[in-house]
Amino acid sequence: MAGRFVRASKYRHVFGRSTKKEQCYDNLRISKNAWDSNIIKANPEYISVNWEASGGGAFAVIPINERGRLPEQLPLFRGHTAAVLDTDWSPFNDSLVASGSDDAKVFIWEVPKDFTLYSDAEEPADVAPVARLTGHTRKVGHVLFNPAAENVLASSSGDCTVRLWDVEAGATKLSLKHADILQSMSWNADGSLLVTTSRDKKMRIWDTRQEKSVHEVPGHPGAKNSRAVWMGEHDRIATTGFSRMSDRQLGLWDSRSPKEPIGGFTILDSISGVCMPFWDDGTQCLYLAGKGDGNIRYYEYEHDKFEYLSEYKSADPQRGIAFMPKRGVNLHDNEVLRCFKTVNDSYIEPISFIVPRRAEVFQSDIYPPTTGSTPAVSASEWFGGKTGLPPKISLESVYEGDVPADIPSEYKPSASAAPVVSPPATKAEPEPPKTTPATTSTVPARGPVPTLKDNKASIATMASKFADKDEEEDDEEDETSSFEEIPKPIERPTVAASRAEEKTKDPEPPKPAASATVPKANPVSTSPAPKATPSTEAAPAPTPTPTTAHHGPTPSGAAAGIKDYLTDIKSLLEQQAHAMTTQSEQIANLTQEVNTLKAKVGDPGNTRAKDERIRQLELELEEARS
Repeated sequence: MAGRFVRASKYRHVFGRSTKKEQCYDNLRISKNAWDSNIIKANPEYISVNWEASGGGAFAVIPINERGRLPEQLPLFRGHTAAVLDTDWSPFNDSLVASGSDDAKVFIWEVPKDFTLYSDAEEPADVAPVARLTGHTRKVGHVLFNPAAENVLASSSGDCTVRLWDVEAGATKLSLKHADILQSMSWNADGSLLVTTSRDKKMRIWDTRQEKSVHEVPGHPGAKNSRAVWMGEHDRIATTGFSRMSDRQLGLWDSRSPKEPIGGFTILDSISGVCMPFWDDGTQCLYLAGKGDGNIRYYEYEHDKFEYLSEYKSADPQRGIAFMPKRGVNLHDNEVLRCFKTVNDSYIEPISFIVPRRAEVFQSDIYPPTTGSTPAVSASEWFGGKTGLPPKISLESVYEGDVPADIPSEYKPSASAAPVVSPPATKAEPEPPKTTPATTSTVPARGPVPTLKDNKASIATMASKFADKDEEEDDEEDETSSFEEIPKPIERPTVAASRAEEKTKDPEPPKPAASATVPKANPVSTSPAPKATPSTEAAPAPTPTPTTAHHGPTPSGAAAGIKDYLTDIKSLLEQQAHAMTTQSEQIANLTQEVNTLKAKVGDPGNTRAKDERIRQLELELEEARS
């Protein structure tokens, strides 16, 4: 259809596929604590979930491959004296997990080798922490490992601080002081900057090793919690929050100058649950999962805005959700992302996001290199000021079943973001200068006055256009298409024009030379003989336009020529008005006669003749209306 434009995207048809109940992780006792965290975290080997434990705090670790209904007694990771509020897996060690608790402590745990939930023992043995990190004075609500440095952990607490821990040394190295309780935090790709949101409705970007905020700006104005996520290797931050009217919002920020969101806040809906954002650097997509509803909508980042793709809908609401790192997805099934959501605080359901394709080979265009399990720097190097991106791995080697092949990491945010952001700006700026000279150049080109035949055709076309307006308003996208693409309006102007010629019997239109010479000659040069015969009218045609500027007729002659053309147009319009009036009277008479005959149909006279007469009159009426 003319005028329709579809944005090219490899992920436009990505869909979320749910899992049958038998293949979920069932028979769980998920924590009902009201603290705003994601409740569960996942990596390619395990899922950690906050547990509803009496007499202390605990969380469970579930191997990815052990699906179905789990045993009544599970080996738990116990050690906290109060409820576990958050957990996080190390990006470089799939067996290392950190936990934050209501007891103001941070514990480090290591999953035992060959860990399983099934054992022959009557009571499974619980797992103890390998390190205890103390220093916070109030509950620890969030823990988050550095994505580039090994064994560097950030923890946020109700004491309004973020502490940066050297897990190897078991001590706090740095502290970031806030004005209120924190609600979320997120690292950038190389782990040098940290973005936080807090209850004072401020968003802060921290240079962590300098222990100072680089930027502090107002965030979402609503009273409910807001979340922030750093968009991988881009210098962009995505936030979710609420407006003053409690509408859910989405914001995009430039981390270098976050005075206000790019393009303002986008209203999502009026649902009351917090929106949990997750960024996938491989597909350049942002996933928004609502807490308290079962929907997950996803957007593709392009040209400094989020293009809506689709939405996974479910009748089962989620309180917690976790996304698995890219290196753990099923490449043979064209799965680009997998998440796990809690359902009814009793089981965890995996959801696969799949690109629908039939090819049986590795899809390199949808699987770019992704972050592997090798850190860029050690903890001591990072605290010493060294920064780097972790090397990436080729997913094609994973697809073939080989050992993941490392690819030297190249910091591409500016390289990839620059083409994304700058081309629209560079294209948009030159366009006004192009249109400006175009409009100025078309002003002198108005000169050639259309002939009477051209005027008839254009008026007939406009009449036909308005006659079909009601039909074309049904499809808004057809408004941009030209009339040449619609067959019906093309036929009607010719019939209407021929009828107008028969009605008016105008002698002027048959002149062939006028229509051929008017576009080439200046109206000033043709003005002395507006009513001339075809032979005299063709004479000024070969005269070049530059010479008419010096040897042409006087301005008074030009005005007289234009006046004559306007007189001709006026007379044509009067004739057409008279013709339309005559047709209207004819239509009224025919309508009256039809109604009269229809009223007399009940007479016992010759009804067949009356019916034929009515049919004939209706045909004439339809022809007159057309």
